[in-house]
Amino acid sequence: MEDYNKVIESLGVRYIKAKNLVLQQPFTVRNSYDVGNNLILLHKGRVAFGEDEQIVEEGDMLFIPGGRATRVTYGENGGKIITNDDLISNKDKFFHSNDDLDLIGDAEESHSFVSFEAKVFDSVNFFASLDVPAFLISGNSKLANLVIKVVEESLQELPGRERLVSIYTENIVVEIIRYILKNKMFVEQLATNSTYFKDPRLIDLFNYIKENLGGDLSNKVLSSVANVSEDYVGQYFKMLTGINPQDYIEYQRMERAVFLLRTTKKSIRDIGKEVGYKDTAYFCRRFKMMFGIPAGKMRRRESAMNI
Repeated sequence: MEDYNKVIESLGVRYIKAKNLVLQQPFTVRNSYDVGNNLILLHKGRVAFGEDEQIVEEGDMLFIPGGRATRVTYGENGGKIITNDDLISNKDKFFHSNDDLDLIGDAEESHSFVSFEAKVFDSVNFFASLDVPAFLISGNSKLANLVIKVVEESLQELPGRERLVSIYTENIVVEIIRYILKNKMFVEQLATNSTYFKDPRLIDLFNYIKENLGGDLSNKVLSSVANVSEDYVGQYFKMLTGINPQDYIEYQRMERAVFLLRTTKKSIRDIGKEVGYKDTAYFCRRFKMMFGIPAGKMRRRESAMNI
């Protein structure tokens, strides 16, 4: 239990967005994907996920870890099958955003969601590092109420809104981890994350990578940071994290690129260079391969999401 407390204490949680959405037409997105973690609370209607179409009951929640492409169906009969790219480009055709506090939870075919980051030492995406699929959270009224509170706060211009949203979002992360532990889900993967705390050299590597995303992050450089041999550093990193260092580095670079696309007006070329890609065409190919959409469409994603 102490290891789990250390994991929770190490997490940096950042709220991204929250909304109450009403379905306009049934559809299935075959590869729903986001960098942030998404917790979806179904109020009324039908939601199913995964290749086996597991049903989310009304009042229950679907948790989709950041970085995991998931098949999700909204509404009866599945409707048309679209890609994540289609959803981002035409979101207002599929969902209507409800901004009336009194109507949250009352509309037919509606759900609320909260999107957030949760990073170990502000470096490793915690839920993504578990390498687990989307999963159902049922019978947890406390967590459902937290989702509603975040949505309600996000819709109001009240003093202390940002503080409360931050507190509620942190509570959501803790409740999800408690749910995983209580129901003995992915406990082995959770326990593996305690290795983050057993060798300070790994933390040095996380911090160095984060601060030098645009620079040389070859195994030779990483070996000098961790004070291990160049031949061993890849094995060492994978032994403690479950992934090889260059895959981790690319994910961090792409995640930083998403942040810059969403929050700045820098050109795609400049963003690519800033995160370590000298060849813009190669950066764009890798970006689309990882996220399923071109970098330019990711830039427009925020306006599409905030319908």
